[in-house]
Amino acid sequence: MLRPFDADRPCHAVFRDPAFSLSANAQPVRSELSDMATRRRTTICLAFAGDRLGGSHISLRGLLDALSEHLYRIIVIVEVPDGRIAQYFSHFEQVIDPCALEEPFTVGSRFGLGSTLRTVPRIAGRARLLKELQADIVHTNDGRSHASWALAAKLAGAKVLWHHRGDPDARGTGFVAPVLADQIVAVSEYSLPPRRWGKLKTARVIHSPFDVNLNIDRAAMRKRLVAELGCPDDTIICCYCGQYIIRKRPIKFIDAIEELAKIADRPVMGVMFGEPEDAELFAEMQDRLASSHAGSLVRLMGYREPGHDWIAACDALLVTALNEPLGRTLVEAMLVGTPVVATQSGGNAEALTPDCGIIVRPDDPHAMATAVLDLLGSPELCTDLVRRAQAMAKKRFSRERHVEQMTLIYRELAKEAQPAVNITDRSSLSSQ
Repeated sequence: MLRPFDADRPCHAVFRDPAFSLSANAQPVRSELSDMATRRRTTICLAFAGDRLGGSHISLRGLLDALSEHLYRIIVIVEVPDGRIAQYFSHFEQVIDPCALEEPFTVGSRFGLGSTLRTVPRIAGRARLLKELQADIVHTNDGRSHASWALAAKLAGAKVLWHHRGDPDARGTGFVAPVLADQIVAVSEYSLPPRRWGKLKTARVIHSPFDVNLNIDRAAMRKRLVAELGCPDDTIICCYCGQYIIRKRPIKFIDAIEELAKIADRPVMGVMFGEPEDAELFAEMQDRLASSHAGSLVRLMGYREPGHDWIAACDALLVTALNEPLGRTLVEAMLVGTPVVATQSGGNAEALTPDCGIIVRPDDPHAMATAVLDLLGSPELCTDLVRRAQAMAKKRFSRERHVEQMTLIYRELAKEAQPAVNITDRSSLSSQ
């Protein structure tokens, strides 16, 4: 258990190195050699709030795995000891946030003045922690971590890298980041606020990193999925990938599958890969599936990893979401050769430009179903679209490109003239 925060008492964090573990009350032991090594490297703290894994964590690990241990000391700050985030980043040095909120912020909730004020009593303790860690850069990645760590980082004298992965109307990015951030990075042009002031004037768009060399046996994966579903071999299988939240419009996916079944001359199945984050919405989905024909057409498959294998098993990915900055599954579909039909909303069109997918009106299940049928009914058109999408995704979303752009920002923020990073795995870097 973590102690309650006391503003008059320094916070004591638990340090975790992948090579050993310490008890909850133990203090780190630093040798002179370790201190020397730390001073030679740029110390980057990745501060997380809550314990929900998402696309941002996958993107981050793709970046961190490529960074040289000789140039960077990576410290992951987590709220939940041995939680999902801690396990996902287990091969990096970890510190438990000693000032975590007793009631974490709700996932997906907007930040108002009340949410911001909840973080104020903990700022001093977090600033002391960052000073103790000798943090050069604090890299925050969502609204909760921005609110919890940005001001603390400034008080500690660290640079703030504000990584915006949300909507263009996010209040923190529109009103706070221009003042507190030293550099703002956005995952798409769409996600940046239209009014550019302060540090928003120098914001950069850097697309998330992907493994662009995926080599998946689509036929084998389809055979596996068909066997699990128990459906005919010629079934049109469309997938939804993502959390069950209102913004992603999972019920609109169910509607689209029903519409497709009405107009197709072959069997139709919809598979939904994801987890419920909104209990009320999930209950509505279950009621819908239990009380209509959709129940025989749509299967809830749960969360599966790696997701791109299951996307490759499907005939089309349907992106029903509204105001998504840039969805990972959309790019993964492009890479594995699954055609995408997406709503004209958020960063979807930006990712699918030029002519790398089909764009339809938002909240129009019939239009989405018609687009799927038209595309699959034109094999040459579908093949050309898939090839174009794969080539564009490999060019724009490679890990090498992402790491090159991000390490440039790290060097600029640390004011260090370091050589470019070779894109290899950490094991080979450590042996150099």
